[in-house]
Amino acid sequence: MNNFIYEIPTKIFFGKDQIQNLGAEISKYGKNVLLTYGGGSIKRSGLYEKVYAQAQTFNLNIFELGGIDPNPRISSVKEGAKICKENNIDVVLAVGGGSTIDCSKFICANALDEVEDPWDYFIGKAKVTKALPLITVLTIAAAGSEMNFGGVLTNEDLKLKLNTSNPILRPKASFLDPTLTYTVSKFQTACGAADIFSHLIEVYFNLKADFFMLRRINEALLKTVIKYGPIALDEPDNYEARANLMWSSSWAQNGFLKAGDAINWSCHPIEHELSAINDLTHGLGLAILTPKWMEYCLNNTTLPIYVELGVNVFDIDSSKDSKTIAYETIQKVKDFFYKDLGLSDSLSKVGIFEKDFETIARNACKGKTLNSFVPLDQKAIEDILMMCK
Repeated sequence: MNNFIYEIPTKIFFGKDQIQNLGAEISKYGKNVLLTYGGGSIKRSGLYEKVYAQAQTFNLNIFELGGIDPNPRISSVKEGAKICKENNIDVVLAVGGGSTIDCSKFICANALDEVEDPWDYFIGKAKVTKALPLITVLTIAAAGSEMNFGGVLTNEDLKLKLNTSNPILRPKASFLDPTLTYTVSKFQTACGAADIFSHLIEVYFNLKADFFMLRRINEALLKTVIKYGPIALDEPDNYEARANLMWSSSWAQNGFLKAGDAINWSCHPIEHELSAINDLTHGLGLAILTPKWMEYCLNNTTLPIYVELGVNVFDIDSSKDSKTIAYETIQKVKDFFYKDLGLSDSLSKVGIFEKDFETIARNACKGKTLNSFVPLDQKAIEDILMMCK
């Protein structure tokens, strides 16, 4: 196992009514607050009023940036940073899912520097060196952004979607109340479960085989998502289902499962470019891609990990032939995405067609090879997309 230093400085307030502690926590960082959120569901659910009640109790000055898109834009980062600079914002409060939180991380950075175009963070022209403190209130279990230091943004002009990370961007505190996810639609709940599952799979397939303890924890999280995803769809206000999904989402992405191992993903970078092309919901894109990616990457060298996954997560009979187990494992993943979660199984069904595949593949690999579980060049990525059509 590698040497590593592990620290998660994000303070977690987990459970019902934890928002009662929000005002006190924000006050530790200042009085001027930028509230960021998405399309307005926080107003329909009553969460907006609860946030303002906390602000009033603790004499906080709230400024707002609403309308952050599901695939957040660089333009929103610029707008948010401008508000921060003009109003001496002390702390940013992101209320929403991964998109709102990702966008807010880079608002926090851009608010304290002179970088004119925050896209420069993503293409290596600028580095995050400082950031305003960020506090989050999570409303959907999916991305895990509430407990990590990465983010994904879309450049709407270039139609590119990239990710970058910096420890400075990790939230100071995150409020995780599963009851706040009761009103999340069936579709978004399914996409969130697919997102969590795919995060875990990417780590599982890339992590060294001798990381025994971490592999077993990953398997437990996968089994948790498989069990509680469908329950949350059928029973939206099932607290245990929502709670298990929410906590699994955070632990899938907070760095613990990697234990300092340098892990390069390949399925996610491909999906990012699907989303950049037509604003596809991230979890849906992953549900379409992941099983085909698994099929493409299956060979005699990678076969053992498919067997391990099938036996330990899907309870497939270990006495079966290894290749039989591998193909059954892939089918189990398909069944989870398409039968249990009810998500679409092809790109054509979501409006992405063969004419776009070359562009998507080129943008995903950027003229290089994605050196991940199985190295993928542009031709390989196009082949995977053809399998998904």
